[in-house]
Amino acid sequence: MVFQLKHDKIDTENKSVRFPVDLIDRIENAIAQTNGQVSFSGFVIQACEYALDNMHESDK
Repeated sequence: MVFQLKHDKIDTENKSVRFPVDLIDRIENAIAQTNGQVSFSGFVIQACEYALDNMHESDK
């Protein structure tokens, strides 16, 4: 399955997460390719969902 960014809005709750600066740069570069269609938070949420959905059962 390929990671595809989508534009969904959902109910949310605030969480503070520290990201390495190089990872922030990589995420922002990927977001720039969406022409403003995806926010930083939206990207992170979708990446986490993708990771969880694609974990092997033994990893969960």
